[in-house]
Amino acid sequence: MESATSGDRCDSRARFFVILSRPENPENVGFAARAMKNTGFGNLRLAGRDKIEPSSFRTAVHADDILREASFYPDLASATADLNVVFASTAKTRKNFSILTLEEAVDKMFSYPLSAKIGLVFGNERTGLTSEELGFSNFRFTIPQASRQPSYNLASAVLLALFYIFRHKPQEPKPGLRSKDMPLAWAEQEECIRLILKKLEERKFIHSTNKVHASEMIYDLLGRLTITARDKKLLLALFSQALDS
Repeated sequence: MESATSGDRCDSRARFFVILSRPENPENVGFAARAMKNTGFGNLRLAGRDKIEPSSFRTAVHADDILREASFYPDLASATADLNVVFASTAKTRKNFSILTLEEAVDKMFSYPLSAKIGLVFGNERTGLTSEELGFSNFRFTIPQASRQPSYNLASAVLLALFYIFRHKPQEPKPGLRSKDMPLAWAEQEECIRLILKKLEERKFIHSTNKVHASEMIYDLLGRLTITARDKKLLLALFSQALDS
């Protein structure tokens, strides 16, 4: 008989959303869908594309349903708007963004309520995710490899990440600890961050010479809070009171 823990783990795959941002190679989209089918995940979102090419179906191999049911978004902002926690894959060290290992990222994914919608973002095959795109995630993670070049193929990165989630066995919570509160949808979290940035710009803490650097660091810091409704209320009150006084 399947244990309750195993059943919950299987059911929880429905809350994961694979997001491919600006994929160039249609075959890679099909391979990514195949990787999802192999590991039991079904929610595919495409940012920056508005259709599935026939060549994607040729490489999907028994994952046609995932391609047919894929959702299309004009950009990454809209593709992540309704998700509670967003993880972005990057092969590059980023100056203003902290990076988790894949193991750390997956452990964190399972620390949120089962009703939390979790996004997994993978970037363009040639350029990866831009710094601006990384701003639309709470956490960044990297997949280990023997050397930095060449980086993993897009579909390979999707498969490796999903396989690790598929095999992950959540640890029993320690006595006295509870799972994290439900984060707001990312669009609401991002709105809170933008309001704080606006306040900081008004007070000249952020200015033309440090805007990119400071903004990315603040997105990283506040994104990692996975802001809840209570957090948002407190943060906005604190910044309004402190900066308006």
